[in-house]
Amino acid sequence: MSDKNVLSRLKERIKKRPLLASALIALLPGLAVGTLFSIPTFLQYGGYSAEKMLALPISILVVGIGLAVFIMYPLVLTAIELYLLLKLIFRPDIRKNQMRIFDVITIPLGIVYSCIYLGLENVMFGSDWTETLANAQLHTPVYSQSELTVWVIAMVGYFGYLTVAFLPLKKTPPLVLVLGMSAMYLGTIESIVWGVQIYQDPFTSFPLLLLPFNCVVIAARTILSKIREWERIPHELHKINRIPFLRWCSRILANARLWPLAAFLFMWPLLGILIAILVLFGQSPDAVIRAWTETSDWNLSQRMAPQNIYYDEHYLCTVAAGGHRKIVKPLRLGMRHGHEVIVNRQLCVANAFEQILEEKTPRFHRAVRGVYDKYGFPIARCIRSPYAADAVYYLMKPLEWFFLVVLYLTDVHPEDRIAVQYAPGPFRPD
Repeated sequence: MSDKNVLSRLKERIKKRPLLASALIALLPGLAVGTLFSIPTFLQYGGYSAEKMLALPISILVVGIGLAVFIMYPLVLTAIELYLLLKLIFRPDIRKNQMRIFDVITIPLGIVYSCIYLGLENVMFGSDWTETLANAQLHTPVYSQSELTVWVIAMVGYFGYLTVAFLPLKKTPPLVLVLGMSAMYLGTIESIVWGVQIYQDPFTSFPLLLLPFNCVVIAARTILSKIREWERIPHELHKINRIPFLRWCSRILANARLWPLAAFLFMWPLLGILIAILVLFGQSPDAVIRAWTETSDWNLSQRMAPQNIYYDEHYLCTVAAGGHRKIVKPLRLGMRHGHEVIVNRQLCVANAFEQILEEKTPRFHRAVRGVYDKYGFPIARCIRSPYAADAVYYLMKPLEWFFLVVLYLTDVHPEDRIAVQYAPGPFRPD
């Protein structure tokens, strides 16, 4: 079989199953990188036990699929969207908007990916600039009171795309197409504002900029495709041409090259209508602007948030700082490893108990400390909400009572020892 026949058959299969082909394109480099990461680790420890031989392919699959899903596939979707736009620009004879399925899934997946990426960067969605955060946490990039406005505009833009892309052109009035383009403009502009808001530096912001970039590419290709398709359809004069004003409007709408300008003009009354409707649902008239400015830590932010409180990865420190005040009962600020931490009684009791262990049984203390360091830090990273911190606080209560019993049995002044924990001074176990 010749190479041309192989390539032609491959192209046919890709056209029949474009989503599957795109997933395979992302999966192959993901598995390759997963292999490069897993094999050196496998060889480092030596030996060829059955467990290790089984663990190697599992490791390659887990790492490879993770890389393919969260890193490679967004890049593949972006490359496909850009390729389709360039193909439409340089090949005006294309009559169909090919592989529109990628447009349909790219924007929703882009929103999901953006939320995941921002979550990995410690962005606390729903935490406005008035809240005090901890460590490297960042406030939400969208003002929580204006989130409804942002989501409505995004959905209107998406449905505008569906209207323009999927309604048959011969059966769709030009004004409906223009209104759909106006909605697309609103969604595209919002995506650009989103990109400006969250941009930090080229390396870390690159994955987050894929969504606004794809929105611009999809909007440009969809509008260009419809304009070219309309120009090929023969039109007939209607009775509407007897009225001068309507004849003038009809001429404008019949000229597909004027649709982008008409859509831009219609965008403003459409935005006004959306704002008026959203006001009925409790949104402020300026929610479109406040969504981006009533924030902190971001490029369009106009507010200064309280300084973040530092607390350690020690999970009881996380509980004291992260739980609800009525439950965890924070007492004061203390010092740990040169940083301020929020201190409650449970934390002080636990640290005082550790001091007793270090003084009375140093070997046992080292063993306990090793176990604590191994499992305490991963637990701390899982405490992401006040409710989780409250739950850990209650789970630790029996141990707190046990620590108190030991302190009162072994120390002459147990309350004094508890009171001085995390105060500036000499080294303490914690």
